[in-house]
Amino acid sequence: MEMSTLEIAELYQAKGNLHYDGEGVSQLAHAWQCGQLAKKNGADPKLQLAAWLHDIGHLLSKKAGTPTTYGHDDRHELIGGNYLAQIFSGDVSQPVLMHVLAKRYLVTTDPEYLKSLSSDSLRSLALQGGLMPKEECEQFLSHPYAGDAISLRRWDELGKNPQWNMPSQDEVIHELSHLARECL
Repeated sequence: MEMSTLEIAELYQAKGNLHYDGEGVSQLAHAWQCGQLAKKNGADPKLQLAAWLHDIGHLLSKKAGTPTTYGHDDRHELIGGNYLAQIFSGDVSQPVLMHVLAKRYLVTTDPEYLKSLSSDSLRSLALQGGLMPKEECEQFLSHPYAGDAISLRRWDELGKNPQWNMPSQDEVIHELSHLARECL
């Protein structure tokens, strides 16, 4: 298991500086901000780690650039969630797997949430299925990790602030690695 946490740290070391069109922060800064928001809101360590790693599927994807700009849904939630399920419990992997569903649920049930979406989140929303029908909303809410996925998704939109001062990349990756080992 230690090797897997090392692989995660190496992935963020190698690709964490990637940016997506419409976002003012790098993948690593976004991960760090989401993790900090989870921590500030009293989330347990496993949900904090899910917040950190919810977009790891973008880094694992073979698609170049920003897939939404050329009309492609890279299904990063499935790539990342399934990868994390091989390493961590459902307390980490399930909110990651469900964070796109949580976005669709929130847009359907909270009109104010739609206004908070970044340009890339708006582009991806259409590719990911848009609004949820009532039955799908009910099914989503019945899942034991729905609440965690909703919390993660709210931090996801808030964690795109280019004004936040992030520590050095080495410090951030050390913090991520420490949390990942704690959650094994």
